[in-house]
Amino acid sequence: MHAFDVLGDPVRRRILELLASGEQTSGEVSAVIRSEFGISQPAVSQHLRVLRESGFASVRAEGTRRLYAVQAEPLREVDAWLDRFRGFWEQRLDALGTELARGKRERRPREETSGDD
Repeated sequence: MHAFDVLGDPVRRRILELLASGEQTSGEVSAVIRSEFGISQPAVSQHLRVLRESGFASVRAEGTRRLYAVQAEPLREVDAWLDRFRGFWEQRLDALGTELARGKRERRPREETSGDD
């Protein structure tokens, strides 16, 4: 399964968001996802399995609990793919930063003179 097929599902994206804050049990993940999306525990388990099999998440056993964590490598691959498109928004963000700095410089003299009145 391609990375964007995995990330294209809002449930799987939300699971990754939860795991980004640190390792969590399948029960913890399931409770949040079930409450937010209204899906069954087996459906959550299926999403966890897709994330695990696609390499986006890992699982380790701790007694009877299963602890899930994010795996960085597939996210690095997505980031590398997105890198070719960064120029489209970075150039605009740089221009916005320039305009904001220009606006601050233009306001500063007016603020200083209005404060002396």
